[in-house]
Amino acid sequence: MLKKLKIWAKNLKRQIFTLYFACKDERVPWYAKLFIVCVVAYAFSPIDLIPDFIPVLGYLDDVILIPIGIYISLKLIPDNVIVDCEMKAEEMMKKGKPKNWIVGSFILMIWLVIFIWVIYKVYQLIN
Repeated sequence: MLKKLKIWAKNLKRQIFTLYFACKDERVPWYAKLFIVCVVAYAFSPIDLIPDFIPVLGYLDDVILIPIGIYISLKLIPDNVIVDCEMKAEEMMKKGKPKNWIVGSFILMIWLVIFIWVIYKVYQLIN
């Protein structure tokens, strides 16, 4: 069981890298790129929709949302692009995931704005 889980997780990681490279490919339609950016950003983001410390529910987003997002994203990409990006992903798996501090900072800023907006709305409800 543990071995199957490790294989599943490695395959999931490979698919995320495939999407990462597909997002950079000009053969992918703009609407697919937009969706892919959201899926990849969420997968790489340290911030989850449901925090992991919440028992059971905390891991549901990782186990359900990300695979569904990957599945939909792969359906939006042409097959020849997927093949090319899978080869690039295999090579990247050996090196480790890319680090882009500008995009990471942008993602954190988005989450910060959402957090501030939620706090503001809660404050309005209280007063």
